[in-house]
Amino acid sequence: QVVTSSRSVWLSVCCEANASSLVLVLASAMGNCTAACEGAPGAMPLDSLNNIVMLTDSYKVTHHLQYPPGTTKIYSYFESRGGAYQDVCFFGLQYFLKKYMVGQVVTPAKIKQAEEYFKIHFSHPVWGYNEQLFNRGAWEYIVSKHGGRLPVTVKAVPEGTVVPYKNVLFTLENTDDNCFWLTNYLETLLVQIWYPTTVCTQSREQKKIIVKYLKETGCSNVISGGGHLFKLHDFGFRGVSSVESAAIGGAGHLVNFMGTDTMAAMVCCKEYYGEPAAGFSIPASEHSTMTSWGREKELDAMRNMLTQYPKGIVACVSDSYDVFQACEKYWGTELKDMITSRDGCLVVRPDSGELPKIVIDVLEKLGSRFDVTKTSTGHKLLPPCIRVIQGDGIDINSLEMILKAMSDAGWAADNLAFGSGGALLQKLHRDTQKCAFKCSFATVNGEGVDVVKDPITDPGKKSKKGRLTLECEGGVWTTVTEGKGAASKDKMQTVFRNGELLIEDKFAAIRERSNVGL
Repeated sequence: QVVTSSRSVWLSVCCEANASSLVLVLASAMGNCTAACEGAPGAMPLDSLNNIVMLTDSYKVTHHLQYPPGTTKIYSYFESRGGAYQDVCFFGLQYFLKKYMVGQVVTPAKIKQAEEYFKIHFSHPVWGYNEQLFNRGAWEYIVSKHGGRLPVTVKAVPEGTVVPYKNVLFTLENTDDNCFWLTNYLETLLVQIWYPTTVCTQSREQKKIIVKYLKETGCSNVISGGGHLFKLHDFGFRGVSSVESAAIGGAGHLVNFMGTDTMAAMVCCKEYYGEPAAGFSIPASEHSTMTSWGREKELDAMRNMLTQYPKGIVACVSDSYDVFQACEKYWGTELKDMITSRDGCLVVRPDSGELPKIVIDVLEKLGSRFDVTKTSTGHKLLPPCIRVIQGDGIDINSLEMILKAMSDAGWAADNLAFGSGGALLQKLHRDTQKCAFKCSFATVNGEGVDVVKDPITDPGKKSKKGRLTLECEGGVWTTVTEGKGAASKDKMQTVFRNGELLIEDKFAAIRERSNVGL
């Protein structure tokens, strides 16, 4: 064990003869790394997690040595190669550009900080550290030549645009011949756009399902009034892996809906997309606020909800003990007059039980106590003063299953809203839409080279070749490869160049694009 400045490093050394020298090297490196993190005397510590030099996969640090001699250009692209949903709603690029790539993002302090990490990271107990691995001189060149701004250009389809999978969504290339290595160095960071794009895409698919059942059960007026935008509420903040995931994933959902409890998404939409109020919420109870009254005072707890919030929409979890008693005896009898005379709507929330049965059972219990009407399609509808929200076990499959079961049982879709948490923001991954970033063109010794990956073991991973354009004729989207496309027809726009954001989309415009085809 080596202790430096109260920091411990445990070393597993495979060669005993070199152990002592390696310990000294790594201990010294740790001390230097700490100094680099702290910066100049009195300065704030550098944010290691927002150092562009280190926002990459480790092996990419070494790739500058691997391209063909004479390489001056690397051109790569991002696409959804397939996946669960054919229609891909592109979202999230602007966030990553503004947060990580705009302005002077490379500094001598960041280069030094990164180098000290790499000296530890790439050290070996037998062979030590190879000084060639980290391309320090190239990063210093970006500082001296470009003022720390990244010499790359990004072309992308406008965010919110719905494009069939297997089409290019954005391209990236270097603008300085000496920085050909930088294009794919940035892959690690920019491929994370898979996440907000996939959330946005799946959320949009759920919107399609909700709209379909609203129409089929005689509730088209809900759509025309915008009520469908509050039918899938984001409960996902606690279910994601990080605050940043909540922000960008939650923002992806808000492209399609306007109900959320994920405050990080609100911040993201405001600070990165200029939307001051992207989503809305209501007062609602949780089990702690209900069960703290005790079982014998559950009715008092429920009455308190109606008293504390005398008007507007309020939601109350109702399965703390007996959801059926809550529906029939409490909401449907003891508190019925308060509910029906109240200026607003009570939303009853069951939070356990078998799906879809529990939803149907709750609707039947409430329907036995409140005056039910019928829609134009003959489906039953509770009075406007009371609705139900199902927030337990909701994903895209159970959502459709519940709506179908409701329709089959004679209940209109407008009786119900959904809350979705982990499934909305976390139950997906990069291969949900098979997102990938590949090089398709290079310039080597002054000659353009079309680049392609074509593994015989997986034809689905064959990449596109050459320079690309994304074209749309008669509503049909096509990626034209090998430089054969027409620049005038390209739907991708240059959004970033040499550290500057050239196009800044507003959230309202993104929402408008996402609605095309719905």
